[in-house]
Amino acid sequence: MGEDALHVVCARCAAVNRIPTARLEEGGTCGRCRTPLLDGQPAVLEQASFDTFIARNDLPVVVDFWAPWCGPCRMMAPAFEQVAREERTRARLAKVDTDAQQALAARFGIRSIPTLIRFQGGSEVDRVAGALDARSLRAWIRRS
Repeated sequence: MGEDALHVVCARCAAVNRIPTARLEEGGTCGRCRTPLLDGQPAVLEQASFDTFIARNDLPVVVDFWAPWCGPCRMMAPAFEQVAREERTRARLAKVDTDAQQALAARFGIRSIPTLIRFQGGSEVDRVAGALDARSLRAWIRRS
C-alpha cells in the first residue's frame, strides 16, 4: 500500500477500508456499515471473518485465544482491553472464543489458553501462552 494510507478491516462487516495515515488518530468510519474502525475495542472474530481480518489489515493483528470458563483469561481481559485502546493506531487487537470457534483453535494448535498470536500480513509472526499484564502485553506488541 504506500505510506499515504493503510488498509483497515471493519470488525463488524469485514469490509476493507483505506485510512490516510495522516488521519489515523481520528480512527475512521467503515464505508460500508458506518461503524467506527479504530475505536479501541477488541474485535470479536469468528470463522467467517477471521481470514479477512488477519490478512487484509495493514496494522499487526494480535489475537487472544480464550474461553469464558478460563480464570487467567478473565483476569487478563481488562489489561487486553486497556492495551487495545492505547495501541489502537499501532495494532488491531481481537479475541477468539475457543469454545465457540473450535475449528480456529484447532487450526492454530491452541493447546493452552490464553494464547496470544501476533499476525502481520496474514502470517503468524509470534505467539505467547499465558496471561500477560498490560505492561508486558504492550511491550510484546511493540517488539518487532
